[in-house]
Amino acid sequence: MKTLKRILACAGIITVSLACNSCLNDDNAYSLDKVWYSMATVVPLEDTPAYYLRLDGGETLWPAASAIPWYVPGEQHRALALYTLLSDTYYGFDHAAKVHDLRDVLTKPVAEDRGEENDAHYGNDPVKIKDLWIGDGYLNVIFGFNYGGSVKHFINLVKRDGTDTPDVLEFRHNAYQDPAHVWSTGIVSFDLSSLATDGEERKLTVRVKTFDGDRDYEVTWQPAGGEEEKPGTELPADGFAEVI
Repeated sequence: MKTLKRILACAGIITVSLACNSCLNDDNAYSLDKVWYSMATVVPLEDTPAYYLRLDGGETLWPAASAIPWYVPGEQHRALALYTLLSDTYYGFDHAAKVHDLRDVLTKPVAEDRGEENDAHYGNDPVKIKDLWIGDGYLNVIFGFNYGGSVKHFINLVKRDGTDTPDVLEFRHNAYQDPAHVWSTGIVSFDLSSLATDGEERKLTVRVKTFDGDRDYEVTWQPAGGEEEKPGTELPADGFAEVI
C-alpha cells in the first residue's frame, strides 16, 4: 500500500492513468516501464485462488505476473488496479499483465427502500460528489465528506419505490454524528445488476444531498455491459477514509 501511495504522489500519474482504457490497443502500451492505474472488477475463478481483471471498457486482463502473490479475492468486487501490460490476446483474455497492486474498493448492492425509515437507517448527511460514472455494470462514486475518525460512516445507494421519476436512486450517507474534524475522501461501487431488465439503455437519476442542497445527477446505463460513462479526473492522490 505504501508503494501505491508513493506512485500516486508522482506528478501526472492520475492524468496518465485515466487515458488507460483508450490506449490499450496502442503498441506503445506494451513497455515494461509503463504503469497503468484503472478501476477494475476483480473476478475470481471458481474453486481456485486465481482471478482476472475486467476494465470498464470490457477488456480482460490475466495476471501473468504479480507483485502481490498473496492476494486472493473472496468474491467479485471492484478495485483500483495498478498494472503493466505484457501482451495481447493471452489464452482468451484481451491482455496479459503484471499486477503491481490492487486496492479493494467498497462494493455494495443497491439497497432496499425503507420508506419513512430511510433517514434514520441510511442517514441524510451531506457529501460532495467529486466523480460519478458507470462502468462494467457498476455505479462508481468518489465523494468528499467531513470525518472525525470515531466511527465508520455508512454509505448506500437506495432505489426509491413509487416515485414519479423512473429509476431514481438516492446516494445516502450516515455519519452517525461523527464530529467533523477533517475533510476526507471515500470511494464506493454499487452493483446495478438488480436493476437490469431487458438490456435496453436506461436513464438513471442519482439524487444526492450535497453541502449546497439536493442535486440530481443524470447517467446513462447500458445493462449489457461496457463503459457507459467515462471516468472523470478526480481520482484522489491520497488515501481514503474507511466507510461501510
